[in-house]
Amino acid sequence: MQTINASGAEWIHLDVMDGMFVPNITFGPKFINDLRSHSSLVFDAHLMVDQPERYVALFAENGCDYITVHGEASVHLHRTLQMIKAAGCKAGVSLVPSTPVSSIEPVLDMVDLVLVMTVNPGFGGQSLIPSTLKKIEQLHAIRKEQGYKYLISVDGGVNLKTVHLVSQRHTDIAVCGSAFFSAADRAEFVKSMKAAAKG
Repeated sequence: MQTINASGAEWIHLDVMDGMFVPNITFGPKFINDLRSHSSLVFDAHLMVDQPERYVALFAENGCDYITVHGEASVHLHRTLQMIKAAGCKAGVSLVPSTPVSSIEPVLDMVDLVLVMTVNPGFGGQSLIPSTLKKIEQLHAIRKEQGYKYLISVDGGVNLKTVHLVSQRHTDIAVCGSAFFSAADRAEFVKSMKAAAKG
């Protein structure tokens, strides 16, 4: 955690997986609570779980600033997002590569963040899927046209070679997993990523 705090990164993206929505299992709210006292960075819990509404209160209570749920995982997505806000957190919605932006248009007026998955979620180290970049453009166009305030975040295959592909499409947040943790000097990596994003 010390190297993350000192790296120049501004957010910590926490991938929560249940082995059902995605074929992997990671950690729960207790782990996030244990981390919270060691960092003042923004915590975004990305809930890759079925029926995320079951866990909103727990993650809110354990130190998350943002809670991001999948549009595909919650039948009553509007209600789930309301629950996140009522619990005192910022509300995010995410889409897997095969899900169109149109599926979440009815809730874009109430979200604080939209997370575009540029790989199929569940495992790190994958390559960015080029066709997903169109979603970033669509979300930016909707945001501009409607005057919405949500942030656009991109997760999957983002590294020094691909960050320009997402940044030039008006992405606000680039999530880096494997590229960050495999860097010999994480602070230098973050510095280089920010420079590459600015073009």
